[in-house]
Amino acid sequence: MTPAVRRIGANPWIWHSPVGPAALAEVLPRLAGWGFDCVELPLEQPDDWEPAATVKLLDATGLRPAAVIAVMPPDRDLVRTGPETVRATQDYLRRCIDAAHAISAPVVAGPVYTAVGRTWRMDRCERDAAYEEWREHIAPVAEYAQRAGVRIGVEPLNRYETSLFNTVAQTLEGLEGLPPAAIGVALDTYHQNIEERSLAAAVHAAAGRIAHVQVCANDRGAPGADHLDWGGFLDALDAVDFHGPLCIESFTAHNETIAVAASVWRPLATTQDAIATDGLGFLRRHLAART
Repeated sequence: MTPAVRRIGANPWIWHSPVGPAALAEVLPRLAGWGFDCVELPLEQPDDWEPAATVKLLDATGLRPAAVIAVMPPDRDLVRTGPETVRATQDYLRRCIDAAHAISAPVVAGPVYTAVGRTWRMDRCERDAAYEEWREHIAPVAEYAQRAGVRIGVEPLNRYETSLFNTVAQTLEGLEGLPPAAIGVALDTYHQNIEERSLAAAVHAAAGRIAHVQVCANDRGAPGADHLDWGGFLDALDAVDFHGPLCIESFTAHNETIAVAASVWRPLATTQDAIATDGLGFLRRHLAART
């Protein structure tokens, strides 16, 4: 097995939230200058950035769009909510798909099921019903994505941020019956470290349905400044033939809104730049040593 040559990306949330034109104009040239290959583009509100202008900036910097990141604040829900909220959430996700299509991003990724931070207890029957309800409400969005040539990546979150999809196994259960070409799993090492017994085993479980991969340290800091089994994780991605990018996602403690949403109460590195540059250096060295 020959290790894949992987692109490495980063998310502007490391520095800014929301991410608008000014943030992109500042961050994207710096990412390109440091040697990143691609970038995630969060879309907290449908008009945060304009696709045509973003394409020009991507072209100017040489960065590829790795994914549009969908955001699920309070009142964006597809489960255990009213029909108006379901319709509004579906419309928002379609706008994310439109944006991804317009900038040629292959994936829309995120916890596209309930608002982050919304939790409730479920017995087996209630969980089955919740998964069925979610499938019913995400199915037309998945069909829309498939027509647009975009794949949805469903991100399982840790137990403190959701009670619906915490593990790859649960996410795969929820995805049963939905077309793999249209919708798969988005892996995030931060959440996997909390919920999975093995990063590598979770990757193997998701074989054939991995749509996107986000990486960071176990404390949301720079990849490599941690105890994670990066060798096993990368070996598993190679073994299941996932050759997509590795995108560093972290957050800043200096923005009140995002700090509270992500529970970031302290700096995660000496500087925000270091999260990106140290993580990039570690991943490049680690990948080079495997070839």
